[in-house]
Amino acid sequence: MKLSELVNKIENISIYNDGEFDNLDYSSSKTKSRILTFINDEKYIHTLSESVTCIICDAKIAKILPDKYGICLSDNPRLSFYLIHNCLCRDLNLYNKEEFETIIGDNCIIRDRKGISRKNVIIGNNVTIEENVIIRENVKILDDAVIRSGVILGGEGFQFNKEGRTFFIEHCGGVEIGRNVEVQYNTCIDKAMFPWDNTIIGEETKIDNLVHVGHGAKVGKRCLIAANALIGGSSIIGNDCWIGVSVTISNGLIVGNNASIKIGAVVTTNIADGSAVSGNFAIEHSKFIKFIKSIR
Repeated sequence: MKLSELVNKIENISIYNDGEFDNLDYSSSKTKSRILTFINDEKYIHTLSESVTCIICDAKIAKILPDKYGICLSDNPRLSFYLIHNCLCRDLNLYNKEEFETIIGDNCIIRDRKGISRKNVIIGNNVTIEENVIIRENVKILDDAVIRSGVILGGEGFQFNKEGRTFFIEHCGGVEIGRNVEVQYNTCIDKAMFPWDNTIIGEETKIDNLVHVGHGAKVGKRCLIAANALIGGSSIIGNDCWIGVSVTISNGLIVGNNASIKIGAVVTTNIADGSAVSGNFAIEHSKFIKFIKSIR
């Protein structure tokens, strides 16, 4: 798609240098597709990945960018970025998103199909789906998964633009549930924001009741996630992790393989492979226990 195709669709933008892009994403993202992103400050120019071909920015920044970029001018680049995103999400032909009839594999046990979207859902073989489950479009469930009553897969993520004016940022990505995953009662797993992205639950991971997995999060293989845990959007959880009861993991963090996050911990920084953390805010578990003993 060319930047010039957007001028009549989005308010208060103009073309400084036309260019072509495939998807929207943030400046540091590295993908095989061509990215349209935004920059609010020239200090972020160094964050631009090789995938970026087009940029939304103001006139001052446009003058110092290399000629190789397509440039769209805006007094509020962040606002324009999300307006363009919403426009493309509402017209999936612009995003080249194909539709298909929902596919259900062999030997599935589905107690109630009313909550399953009739299009853009793929359900593998030997999948169990209990009553009152809601499965939105763009969800893929692989073989031998179990989805318990009250689960919502592919719900809207929680993200709003607050600069210029407040509005909901559309989500047109998906959810992928791996082989032999179990998702227990009343858990919500939101879909990713961008159409090329999925919220992913890795194979053999087991998720307890009332867990929330935010948009675009990636949960690895064989993880155990206990009740009331919250995994923030775009977080990456490694393989073989334990996430305890009522743990909160902030958005955009990386939790390494074999990490153990103890009951009620509030995680605000990345966690290394094999680490055990506790507390609010979470620190190394042994240090936390030593501190608690010292004040009792």
